[in-house]
Amino acid sequence: MNRKLATVLAAGVGLSLVLTGCSAGGAASGGNGSSKKGGLISIIVNDPSNPYWKTEGDVASAEAKSLGYKSNVSASKGDTNTESNLIDTAITNKSVAIILDPANASGSIGAVKKADAAGIPVFLVNAEINQAGLAKAQLVSNNAQGAAIGAQQWVKSIGDSGNYAELFGAPSDNNAQTRSNGYKTVLSQYPDLKEVAKQVANWDRTQGHDKTQSILQANPDIKGIISGNDEMALGAIAALKEAGKLDQVKVGGFDGSPDAVDAVKAGELQYTVLQPVATFAKKAVQEADEYLRTGKTGAAQEKQAFDCVLITKENADKVTSPFTLSE
Repeated sequence: MNRKLATVLAAGVGLSLVLTGCSAGGAASGGNGSSKKGGLISIIVNDPSNPYWKTEGDVASAEAKSLGYKSNVSASKGDTNTESNLIDTAITNKSVAIILDPANASGSIGAVKKADAAGIPVFLVNAEINQAGLAKAQLVSNNAQGAAIGAQQWVKSIGDSGNYAELFGAPSDNNAQTRSNGYKTVLSQYPDLKEVAKQVANWDRTQGHDKTQSILQANPDIKGIISGNDEMALGAIAALKEAGKLDQVKVGGFDGSPDAVDAVKAGELQYTVLQPVATFAKKAVQEADEYLRTGKTGAAQEKQAFDCVLITKENADKVTSPFTLSE
């Protein structure tokens, strides 16, 4: 391991320690130690048109049913008002637990408080809220670690000099800034790499395409685009194909979506960073079940970070189901 990567991974470890700083092991409101098998677990994701969030909902729902619960999946589309209404519905439907991918790090706090006040334990997946002690668990990818390994691979692809651009996710989601910071931690070590454009594309493929078109018009000499997620990266690839520049401009992604893995295999995407969403979505339901039966989640900490995995041509064939790498 070279010195630069070691420095970055050490930073990722530091974040992991921060993420695991709040205990959720003890009993709290909503858990009375009695089994509520057969009750409803409501699952609220962001947008199932994105394969990442679809997998999140599908896996959580399947696990809830396998453990003897009913389940339903709904989507907030990243809107806190919609999310609040869905929490109201979950309360009206007498849900025994809620699995929530929060729409906004700060704006979702009220929704979690509302469920907690109704005695319904909430288990957050994928994204955090900016308050500890409300949710019974917060299970997320180790975004700093994932960004570090992705950026290091991206540098290998484009070299250590030249102009580049970044596609940034939704500003309301802490993951967007964490990944961007992780990229900067690596890329700042290469003074001849110059970021000439940074565009918000809100995790969306169409916006990634359109923002890339704008970037290319203003900066026709860029060598690479580093993206906060796969959907934006795939939009960038489409724009580069249209401009006849895919051979000159290297793109890196983040998520490990099926389309991105296919693009890696095809040589169109340099890499993707697989988030273990299938793992922690399942784990969140298991912790909900444990909490409903015992009053404890079974986890030592409220905040739990799951390491990401770099996907390149060398191991892309080992992604045998969505967001799952086989050993």
